[in-house]
Amino acid sequence: MRDVIGAPAAWLARAIRDKKVSSVEVVRAHLEHIHTVNPRLNAVVFATAESAMKEARTADRHNKRKNALGPLHGVPFTAKDIFNTAGLPTTAGLRMLRANVPDHDATAVARMRRAGAILIGKTNCPPGGVGTDSWNPLHGGTRNPYDVNRSPGGSSSGEAAIIAAGGSPIGIGSDSGGSIRIPAHYCGVAALKPTAGLIPVTGGYGLPGGLSDPRSQVGPMARYVSDLALALPVLIGPDGFDSGVVPVPLPKRTPKLPGLKVAWYTDDGIMKPTPATAAAIRAAAKALGAEGCVMTEERPPGLNEAHLVTLGYWGRKHMSHDRLYRRWDDFRRLLLDFMTRFDLVLSPVAPNIAPLYRAKALHDHQYTYTIPYSLTGNPCVVVRAGTSPENMPIGVQVVARNWNDLVALRAARAVERALGGWRPASVIG
Repeated sequence: MRDVIGAPAAWLARAIRDKKVSSVEVVRAHLEHIHTVNPRLNAVVFATAESAMKEARTADRHNKRKNALGPLHGVPFTAKDIFNTAGLPTTAGLRMLRANVPDHDATAVARMRRAGAILIGKTNCPPGGVGTDSWNPLHGGTRNPYDVNRSPGGSSSGEAAIIAAGGSPIGIGSDSGGSIRIPAHYCGVAALKPTAGLIPVTGGYGLPGGLSDPRSQVGPMARYVSDLALALPVLIGPDGFDSGVVPVPLPKRTPKLPGLKVAWYTDDGIMKPTPATAAAIRAAAKALGAEGCVMTEERPPGLNEAHLVTLGYWGRKHMSHDRLYRRWDDFRRLLLDFMTRFDLVLSPVAPNIAPLYRAKALHDHQYTYTIPYSLTGNPCVVVRAGTSPENMPIGVQVVARNWNDLVALRAARAVERALGGWRPASVIG
């Protein structure tokens, strides 16, 4: 039988449903693996061993022919420690929340549970769930499983690290400017920042939802693109609280890759990528071309403007409120017009590999490849497409038109098949 550690969530769900393995065995194996690797990574800040094993036993008892089972029945998952979890602390890395124990789940957590998934831990993040690195004064910092002297990035830091290390098959993160995508790139896992308004952010600390911050989205993280596609239908749709969520169903049919028009670029004109990063983009472009996509080397207009608007939004560049939103809208129009000519955009996720742990060089410029698509709300999938000379993962970003998340997932899956996707991290054994 395939080892459950490192197996796709979809495979685990089928194996549990078919009684080839029990949920108890799967959950116990992942809890034990976390116990083994977490001392070196500090990715999981709260484990749920007792309650998770109890839920796994219940899942196995309910695994009967007459019972309808959810798509993630008996499968363990983790969640970034900004999401409310009933009966389990939610601290967001803040000392003032060290005693905060919610009495209800965030919408995304509740929907994962409703699909049969079992929460096995909460994962580390910067203070308030915002920042470029993992360190916070309550739990300390998280290390990258491919090199513990390096950072997993931020802010879905622990989530990316523990998934890459095999401690969790699937998890939930959040992304405002790249907080799902950057850690996925640095840790070599797959991740989706969905179309803005597809998944509620309700119950996430610092995520106001509605029209207050259309950049911030909740999305799944996993080792395999197919698992992102498995989780997406579970998570989408209005919840009656987040007023920014639109009742747009996923299409029943996804366009096939042959004939899709793809723009690709290796350099955004702001931060020059490393040669290995550029090579990974070219390899991914070649893979999509081999699938029949029509490839054009061209970058969208206004990428520097997106960077300036974001600095204004963050308060790091003086810009009146009215001027900020006018410039933001102007950039959105530019990209919407560009996307009338292309179905997909392929780009780097960041210009370089994971920086050293708590490196002083971490700054806003690591987000220049991700923030344009936060401002426009486009769905973005990250998948590993290469390896640096330092033996670190290199991801690529696949961007689709709004509400075409499944198209981005299909293209990312093709890149994954061609270039290998996630690979085990030898550092953690």
